[in-house]
Amino acid sequence: MTKTLDLLKSLIEFDSSTKDAANKTLQFCKAWLEQEGLEPVRLTNDGFDSLICNVGAGEKRLILNGHVDVVSGNPDQFEPKVEGNKIYGRGSADMKAGVSAMMSALSELQHKDLGNTSVQLQLVTDEEIGGKHGANFLTEQGYLGDFVICGEPTQLGIGYQAKGILQIDIHLKGKSAHGSRPWEGDNAIEKALETYQKILELPFAKESTALFDGPSINLAKIRGGTVYNKVPDEAVISYDIRFLPGQNEEEILKQIQTITDGEISVHLSGASVINETDNPLIQKLVKEISEETQQPAETIKLFGQHGFADTRYFARFGTPAVEFGPSGAAWHGDNEYAEINSIETYKNILVKFAESYSK
Repeated sequence: MTKTLDLLKSLIEFDSSTKDAANKTLQFCKAWLEQEGLEPVRLTNDGFDSLICNVGAGEKRLILNGHVDVVSGNPDQFEPKVEGNKIYGRGSADMKAGVSAMMSALSELQHKDLGNTSVQLQLVTDEEIGGKHGANFLTEQGYLGDFVICGEPTQLGIGYQAKGILQIDIHLKGKSAHGSRPWEGDNAIEKALETYQKILELPFAKESTALFDGPSINLAKIRGGTVYNKVPDEAVISYDIRFLPGQNEEEILKQIQTITDGEISVHLSGASVINETDNPLIQKLVKEISEETQQPAETIKLFGQHGFADTRYFARFGTPAVEFGPSGAAWHGDNEYAEINSIETYKNILVKFAESYSK
């Protein structure tokens, strides 16, 4: 068993689906790094811990970003199981495989000549609930580099763009009436459903890019009505909109305001991630992936993510950030797993990329 796999098994055993447990997981990571001769630093924001660990002293900084928190799971999912080339367990793919490889890579890199490069490992405890206290806090405090690799599971491909996020609630007013005479009222739930159809016809909803057929518009929640025999005079309809790179929240909100008299409140918003494939560091990463996996460079998958990761917090400051991680499947599902051989391959790519980073 490799050092990386042994570390991953230990990480899976932590049910890090709560703040306190995720903090304990991070404390384990800190102790592990210290045993490897490194000097990690723990930071705390609103009770959520983050970890920073540096190697090298160069001016060009590479950030390795990971999260140790997971979504909830059944008790047996925190008992790692190895079957063939797969290791099963909650968080095995998302994203403790990436974290264990990054930690192992940092341990190796402390003994390498990195030239004008410094590498900073960042581990956080709240990515699965939005990242407000982790990556958001770190980037606001200036923990930014020249390039960021977020170790989400990408099957050793590179997610170089990602949709932004806009979650909103629309509060709609109607007029109550007796249920037997609905024409005397103004049904707020019907207004909510009409609003949904109108949103799908707005200009932003019809746009597309080379990577995306369109934005994702999810009718997430609807609330209204109290009894059967009354026309509802109030309704709240909620949307999870993942907008395209190049679109922005302000314009989307303006368009929505043209088709409803409801009160719009923003629950969550976040920038899209916009990179181009001709970025020299992305091309360098492709080269290292190609050489380590012995695949032609043109077959390395470059793609756009429909969801979002902590890359978005770096992107808002203009720092190029990509998702790049090991292979796996069924994350957030009952049979989540990571592919064992890809984890060591991923670690090797990180080491070689860091070594060549400033050359």
